[in-house]
Amino acid sequence: MARTYTPDFVEDAVKYVEAHPDLTIVDAAKNLGIPTGTLYGWVRGSRRKNMAKDGEPIRGNLTDEEKEIIRLKKELQDTKDALDILKKAISILGE
Repeated sequence: MARTYTPDFVEDAVKYVEAHPDLTIVDAAKNLGIPTGTLYGWVRGSRRKNMAKDGEPIRGNLTDEEKEIIRLKKELQDTKDALDILKKAISILGE
């Protein structure tokens, strides 16, 4: 039977890995008493989420949600750029 972990435990495990860069994922998983693949997946998922928040490109296979986030960020940036251009045009025409 598969073991389930609380979201707090997952978050703490990822923070543990990030706080100990000298440890490999294998060593960290042994210290936490969880399977290596499980910890690796949590860390990878966390890093992908952080990269998506920072606007950095995400390498590898993208989930549908990640593709949608990237598309929406581009659309938002285009809208902001258009708004800036309109503001400049209004200020020029108002003079």
